Amino acid sequence: VHLMESGGGLVQPGGSLRLSCAASGFTFRKYYVTWVRQAPGKGLEWLSSIYSDNTWYADSVKGRFTISRHNAENTVYLQMNSLKSEDTALYYCAASVRLLSSNSRLEEYNYWGQGTQVTVSS
Repeated sequence: VHLMESGGGLVQPGGSLRLSCAASGFTFRKYYVTWVRQAPGKGLEWLSSIYSDNTWYADSVKGRFTISRHNAENTVYLQMNSLKSEDTALYYCAASVRLLSSNSRLEEYNYWGQGTQVTVSS
């Protein structure tokens, strides 16, 4: 079982990035997939989740971030637009058999990746 995030990097404020979460070793489409992030010195922040055609967003990213999934490719994406310096964090994707609460720890998910760093700076 493997989840791997990619697509992070350095971007200027106002810019965009698309993160990818590639899964292998389990029936991806049967799981809720969630993006969370952890900024330096802060706790884990839930951003968005997707299951089938249903999506959920945190207020902090609603209207700027879009989650989508491509089941045939076992991949979930997070399109991030209008990035701000406060979006700087390590971004993780995680999979779970049920929708977890927004304050769940990473270890409460069934699977999670190693994270991809996003840095928003001029």
